[in-house]
Amino acid sequence: MRFFEDVPVWGDPVDEGALRQIRTCRKTAERAAMMADHHRGYSVPIGGVVAYRDAVSPSAVGFDIACGNKAVRLDVPLSEVLPRIGAIMDDLYRTLSFGLGRTNPEPVEDPVFEDERWRLPVCKQLKDLAHAQFGTIGGGNHFVDLFADEVDRLWIGVHFGSRGFGHRLATHFLRAGGGRDDPFSEPVVLSVRSALGSDYLQAMELAGRYAYAARDWVCARVARLLGARTLEEVHNHHNYAWRERHDGEDLWVVRKGATPAFPGQRSFVGGSMGDLSVILEGLDSEEARLTLRSTVHGAGRVLSRTEAAGRGRGRRRKPGKVSREMMEGWVKAAGVVLRGGGVDESPHCYRRLPEVLRHHERSVRILHTLRPIGVAMAGEDVQDPYKD
Repeated sequence: MRFFEDVPVWGDPVDEGALRQIRTCRKTAERAAMMADHHRGYSVPIGGVVAYRDAVSPSAVGFDIACGNKAVRLDVPLSEVLPRIGAIMDDLYRTLSFGLGRTNPEPVEDPVFEDERWRLPVCKQLKDLAHAQFGTIGGGNHFVDLFADEVDRLWIGVHFGSRGFGHRLATHFLRAGGGRDDPFSEPVVLSVRSALGSDYLQAMELAGRYAYAARDWVCARVARLLGARTLEEVHNHHNYAWRERHDGEDLWVVRKGATPAFPGQRSFVGGSMGDLSVILEGLDSEEARLTLRSTVHGAGRVLSRTEAAGRGRGRRRKPGKVSREMMEGWVKAAGVVLRGGGVDESPHCYRRLPEVLRHHERSVRILHTLRPIGVAMAGEDVQDPYKD
């Protein structure tokens, strides 16, 4: 860990674009920190944590409000799953909806749709969209995976957020707050005492409840496909704002691509499609205090999507640094059955999660190491619309 002025930064090497962004954020925040999986985002870096006394930042929460992870341990023996993992992943990929603009073929009624905050005008006009997309996974790095832990127990892991509902909410409030289409602009900061800030908090909390419920539904649906019962679960957002107490002061802590890690709090942190993931818990230490009780949310990108996959079409196409053969070779060597996935999500595009977590060994403890056996993602023809 190193300090840049008064901002603690974990990881090596330090992404210069992300460092520039977090230093800009610090100008309007009481405190800031940057986790080891950091990389450049929109105004606020992925892996950035910013804290305000009486304000919240839609830029810091990001476009995919309440994106997060859930992991559940099942009662099915791994020995029953491995021989038919290919058929299981086929069934999973047919049953769930991956990709952008997709709707759930199984209409779902959930208590989240009875929440009074749907009466907020900006939420009310998006309710039909939210209902149609409930339980869909989306594109980019969002996934539904099957894992084996260190003693060969079976886990489901999922990663996605509030879908088009959250993206449109974020777009609305960023525009209303005067946001600029410049990745290095100051983040939009809203007083929680203002009408706009109050509305944003209500909308964000609704999107958070929606994302939680959708991840619950997907995990339950996969368990039902396997004829399994859930024995334990771990669930967390990593694009969200929380009211918390730090060093005797009440603050709004916004984590963008960063996971809450209070002492004893468990979280699921995913690696890339051919790499390890973990269940971890927060520790009580001086370094944990400096993180604002936060840790990484993943391994962190080292190649942008265009660097990995290339750009352009036809004769003008500029090839990327990662080929389909490279990606498939990696996941095959890792023993992973892959459904979907594009080269812009290949393990070559990411750091190795164990190496990233070593930077945080004084603030978190790994409880379980999860080895992927089946990975399902949107296909490579799906582009991620989010800037975060």
